Amino acid sequence: MSFQHLGLCAPLLRAVEAQGHTTPTPIQEKAIPKVLQGSDILAGAKTGTGKTAAFALPILQHLDQDKTNTRLPRALILTPTRELAA
Repeated sequence: MSFQHLGLCAPLLRAVEAQGHTTPTPIQEKAIPKVLQGSDILAGAKTGTGKTAAFALPILQHLDQDKTNTRLPRALILTPTRELAA
C-alpha cells in the first residue's frame, strides 16, 4: 500500500515523499484512514514505527480543510510515551 491510497491530500503526499517515505507503516495504514473519517482512535506501537505521522498527517489535513476563524481548540492529542515524558 502507498500513502496515496490512504486518502491524504496532495500537499501532504509531497511532504511525506520529500522526507523519503514511500510506504506507510502498519500503524499508519490502520490509523490514518480512521482519523480522516473523523474517528477517535487509541493506538499503540513500538518506538520508531511512525505513530506521530499516523495521527499528525490526518490532523494537519483536517486543519487545512477546515479554515474556521475560531480560537477554540480544533485538535486534542494525548501522547503518554516514555520518550516524550523523559
